[in-house]
Amino acid sequence: MAKDGLLLLGLDPGLQATGWGVIEAQGTRLRHVSDGTIRSKRGEDTSARLLEISNKLQEVFERFRPSEIAMESSFFHLDANAALKLGKVCGVCMITAGKAGIPIREYAPNLVKSSVVGYGHADKQQVRHMVARLLAGVAGDSEHASDALAVAICHAQHRPLERAKQAARAAASAAAR
Repeated sequence: MAKDGLLLLGLDPGLQATGWGVIEAQGTRLRHVSDGTIRSKRGEDTSARLLEISNKLQEVFERFRPSEIAMESSFFHLDANAALKLGKVCGVCMITAGKAGIPIREYAPNLVKSSVVGYGHADKQQVRHMVARLLAGVAGDSEHASDALAVAICHAQHRPLERAKQAARAAASAAAR
């Protein structure tokens, strides 16, 4: 689907709503491709909701064929039950990406906010505003989709450094042999 750049998919996992956003990264230039929100049905069994999220994610993967996926990592919750549910959704996202053969990288929420807004404790409105500025007016299908686009933007900014670190580790490993 990408003409000249790399397609990156960002995910903002949640049991009620999982946001996704696809961008094309060409060097430092970013272009919005698409975004959306996967909503699971309240009142259904958790396993059915997780399966629904997985199936819809698989459809997104097949439609856009991203080269890489970035996901906001789960963070501390005061509510242990909410943390457990979020952990389950994160696991489903990782397994679905693994089955599709797409590498997935996690980013802490504060790093995502810092990368997009410049402040690690920015609120959702600030993130949405900067996503709209960085991606030429795109605000995202929902606040979840906007957060997913922010994760994709963060990944686009950090992936060159990650690639350089991997290359350095590989070179050091080869030299040690």
